[in-house]
Amino acid sequence: MTAADDDLPAPRGIRQSMASLHTWAGLLLGWILYAMFLTGTVSYFKDELSQWMRPELRRLAQIPDQAVVAQRIADELGKVAAGTSRWSMRLPDARNNSVAAFWLTPTRDAGQRAFGDAYFDPATGRKVASRDTLGGDFFYRFHFQFHYMPVVWGRWLAGAAAMFMLVAIVSGVITHKKIFVDFFTFRWRKGQRSWLDAHNALSVFGLPFHFMITYTGLVTLMALYMPWGERVAFKTPAERQQLAAELSGFIQPGRPSGQKVPLASVADMVRQAQERWGQDNVGRVNAVHPGDAAARVAVTRGEVGRVSLSPQYMEFDGTTGKLLTVRESVGAAAETRGVLYALHLGRFSDLETRWLYFLVSFMGTAMVGTGLVMWTVKRRQKLPDPDHPHFGFRLVERLNIASIAGLSVAMTAFLWANRLLPHALENRADWEIHAFFIVWLLTLLHALLRPAKSAWIEQLWAASALLFLLPVLNTLTTQRPFWHSLSEADWVFVGMDIMCWALALLHAVLAIRTARQRAGGRSRRDIDRRAPNIIASGEVG
Repeated sequence: MTAADDDLPAPRGIRQSMASLHTWAGLLLGWILYAMFLTGTVSYFKDELSQWMRPELRRLAQIPDQAVVAQRIADELGKVAAGTSRWSMRLPDARNNSVAAFWLTPTRDAGQRAFGDAYFDPATGRKVASRDTLGGDFFYRFHFQFHYMPVVWGRWLAGAAAMFMLVAIVSGVITHKKIFVDFFTFRWRKGQRSWLDAHNALSVFGLPFHFMITYTGLVTLMALYMPWGERVAFKTPAERQQLAAELSGFIQPGRPSGQKVPLASVADMVRQAQERWGQDNVGRVNAVHPGDAAARVAVTRGEVGRVSLSPQYMEFDGTTGKLLTVRESVGAAAETRGVLYALHLGRFSDLETRWLYFLVSFMGTAMVGTGLVMWTVKRRQKLPDPDHPHFGFRLVERLNIASIAGLSVAMTAFLWANRLLPHALENRADWEIHAFFIVWLLTLLHALLRPAKSAWIEQLWAASALLFLLPVLNTLTTQRPFWHSLSEADWVFVGMDIMCWALALLHAVLAIRTARQRAGGRSRRDIDRRAPNIIASGEVG
């Protein structure tokens, strides 16, 4: 070895390389990942949130006979959607107190298709005059489409973020040499070390879930991300139609005969399905060419208790009610997809399992958030002048504020808009969503204009106040205050109020903790800038 060799930098080990990869993979799309995780977490209770956002729909004390309800709504759809070539209804169950239906409507442009939709009262079969809102479905669809973006672009962005998340998970495991020891370690009020300990604990506790939810999220849209195998394997229209039948519970429409024949008893069809799957385990009723001699009706099985979303349905002749076929199995590949899809959505779960999904997913949200904050806390200590950082650092810091605290403010503002916007407002559902994005943009402007620490504190307090007062707003604007819901055992509204107060407390604690930190994010015991580079040394994931 020569003297010149001594001047060469030592080669980086695999764990040091993985540490850098973990840091940058988590940062570059971390803001998108945080929004995906948080809105996805809320989506595990999207049906309950939709009930809360439509307070005009009365609570169901018990699930009505699905066969009777299906007949009522089918008769009503014969009037509301007369002439349609297809309609579909979702029957009421333990989580849905109304019947949601949609139907295909003709448009002036023959190349386009449009759908009508409405909610119906299971007891009367009539349309319910509830406020126009997307309910919890907004957060669910924003989770992987981001709303204003073209659908395909939004799903591609979600896929890219999920891939970055997978890279961050794998590289974090490789980097973290004390993965189980550090899980039981938390140093309170230690500045950077506290953020690091929180990030480690949140990461390790939910590691299997985080890996599963990220990978299965990619599987749900695998046909979009990797379509080449499908194109090679299914070349003809008939083969593609067969593929669609494997993956969907919606039967493929044939040609209408033009001969008008009334639809057979939908109630009898549902009763046959109930005998096979259980009294309250029918999910949807789908009809093609209703009122025509070529009509077909498919009664699909519900999702509760099924660890697969592969379609199961019974197909009937729409004019005679004769059972034509029973579809309860698919190929191995389609069944694998169905299981992974079900694991991601968690719709098979009972209430306890759904809460477990929610809590571990919430930890995943906190994992991403603490990682983003830790990046700025760690790098501030290395700056020549921590109190006057460069533009790039300030930008990341402000994006952190708007993406974490600001998103809480925006999501709560969406719920406030649901209660405050006039019922008769044109495009009311759109304006609820506009309110979400307008408030979110305002939080970014606020973060850019205010000192970082002040912006964190003010936005966390704003989120806390909005969450705490939301049950009060509900009391003033609806007939379902907390005490009334409690006396009526209306657990959806009771649970919503309690969760608002719990989350308000969480944001208040974070605001107080942030206010107690010294300027520049350095606590009294974290002032020594000679602390080792924890991540680069390979001690964290």
